[in-house]
Amino acid sequence: MSGEIDSNSQVSPPIADLRALKKIYYKPDGSVMVEALRGIDVVIRRGEYVAIMGASGSGKSTLMNILGCLDRPSSGQYLLDGSDIGTMGDEELSIYRGRKIGFVFQAFNLIPQLTIEANVEVPLFYQGIPPRERRKAALAALEVVALADRVGHRPRELSGGQQQRVAIARALVTKPAILMADEPTGNLDSKTGQAILKTFEELHEIGMTIIMVTHDDSIAKRCKRVVRLADGLVCEDRLVSPQPA
Repeated sequence: MSGEIDSNSQVSPPIADLRALKKIYYKPDGSVMVEALRGIDVVIRRGEYVAIMGASGSGKSTLMNILGCLDRPSSGQYLLDGSDIGTMGDEELSIYRGRKIGFVFQAFNLIPQLTIEANVEVPLFYQGIPPRERRKAALAALEVVALADRVGHRPRELSGGQQQRVAIARALVTKPAILMADEPTGNLDSKTGQAILKTFEELHEIGMTIIMVTHDDSIAKRCKRVVRLADGLVCEDRLVSPQPA
């Protein structure tokens, strides 16, 4: 069963709060090329598992980039874990993004020369975390995705599903406020993809906030809320009853 979002029933502070968000891309002569987002109002609470959907050109990728602090809105306001990203300089925003957002992409983006624990350590390296603490955190993240027994292996020695689980561990190692997944099963066969979705469900069950961009209705049904975009606007925002595989 599905139903409309009832904002009055949610009382906890939001982890992501988008207010009248617009994103306009301009031509070199200054004229408008495209209005990718035309006034988005979306509130995402802590612990939600949200699917963002929409056809090509709907604005979903632009919205994902702004939610992940990879791009800035042209106007409007984005509060991430209570902080207005519009007030941050580029360096401050980069640091804040590294602490608050964990990314999982369709391509695993692992470094082939490094062991899987070294791959997982990479975000902590850029945060200046000492080596001993990095390794401890990486091993803990690999334990979460059931790969602690593959420590010492390199990506080429793992299956596609295992490599994606390494990518999930890398996204989790900083203990982010939001885990963002962009078509995370797109490079996997159906059976392996289902196993990865099960991993996301287990993370949601222990309280992780997850935002997943997908074009696949069967994947969206595994989430608990669907936000659908069309022509740069939210055309649907509803709660769903997650469907098992």
